[in-house]
Amino acid sequence: MRMYDLIMKKRNGGVLSPEEIRFMICHYTAGQIPDYQMSAMMMAIYFQGMNEEETLNLTMEMAKSGEMLDLSSIHGIKVDKHSTGGVGDKTSLALGPMVAACGIPVAKMSGRGLGHTGGTIDKLESFPGFSTSIDTEHFIRQVNDIGIAIMGQTKDLAPADKKLYALRDVTATVDNMSLIASSIMSKKLASGADAIVLDVKTGSGAFMKAEEDAFALAGEMVRIGNGAGRHTTAVVSDMDQPLGFAVGNALEVREAIDTLNGKGPEDFVELCLTLGAEMVVAGGRASSQAEARNMLMEKIEDGSALKKLAEFVEAQGGDSSYVYEPEKLPVAAMIKEVKAEKSGWISHIDCDEVGICSLILGGGRETKESDIDLSVGLVLAKKAGDTVQTGDVLVRLYGNDENKLCEAAERYIKACHIGDEPTAPHKFIKGIIRE
Repeated sequence: MRMYDLIMKKRNGGVLSPEEIRFMICHYTAGQIPDYQMSAMMMAIYFQGMNEEETLNLTMEMAKSGEMLDLSSIHGIKVDKHSTGGVGDKTSLALGPMVAACGIPVAKMSGRGLGHTGGTIDKLESFPGFSTSIDTEHFIRQVNDIGIAIMGQTKDLAPADKKLYALRDVTATVDNMSLIASSIMSKKLASGADAIVLDVKTGSGAFMKAEEDAFALAGEMVRIGNGAGRHTTAVVSDMDQPLGFAVGNALEVREAIDTLNGKGPEDFVELCLTLGAEMVVAGGRASSQAEARNMLMEKIEDGSALKKLAEFVEAQGGDSSYVYEPEKLPVAAMIKEVKAEKSGWISHIDCDEVGICSLILGGGRETKESDIDLSVGLVLAKKAGDTVQTGDVLVRLYGNDENKLCEAAERYIKACHIGDEPTAPHKFIKGIIRE
């Protein structure tokens, strides 16, 4: 078998067989196929596309290119949640303890943030001493003991995806539905969950800006997951403005704690309940989404979800007193209020620009080596659809550098659009794909 022949076959619109895809991924991962040939193949796929069977086979071979985590010794049905990413997305911090409190094992691998917001691991490190540097044995034992653990992604998880994504990133072949879906799902399948719930964001702060593209990606990933024998569903949710009010690591942790205390923002609570209901049903603890939502609300109301967060933080070396005393979390030295320059209604907020404001303040990474300031960020006072008067506070910026605060404030004013007429509210949960 020759890579030259496979490139020509795909370039001419042919369908790659399972054996051909296996040859391509195995030999590329091993360094036996050069980047220039794989670049040609990625471009051929970009223009010719892949059918459902090719996409599933590509995903499975990428998943099997490294370690396939074996979670069979964890009791019960393991349900994983994955978000395509957004601004203020602190969902795992509240959702994980809620679902674990319902008796469903939450065994999750997460990464650090790169770009305008921190990742789940960065946010969890707001708790002094917290560490995700745990081995698989510890990880499995902790899930069996308390129902939840989060560990950092291992180097050996889907190495083919790491190589391919780096190549696609510099050859203008990222934006292809099959390649995007296989990249995400290869890591999820390698992570060992029995069922997968996907949160696919759409809007100005999401990777998929157009709603139809988000639904197409969600459908593709659900087909892959179910085709691989994993119970998979996808929720398409709005990311045309930040999720909740807080953006920034410790600020988002505080908002997640507020949510587990029954005082969370309406959109964030709705997302946690919607995703959580899918997870509880997939985990076999409820027969309907309505029953599952009631179970999740009970875990908030009786305090068991908050207690589960404290147990989780303590089990991974963190100071659990911060769960009950969130005022101890890192706080920036300065707060700058950004005020409305005219009266009207907020028509929309450029969500990706809000994320960049957090990055400017130090809440994200320009490169993997960048230091991150856990204390900085933003807390919105007004969101799309709200009425404002001249001089009303739009957002409070938290920072440790006056120049950065001024730069972020100027940027936020341009990102927050105030119109003369009220706008129709956005539908927050756009839809759910289950098969």
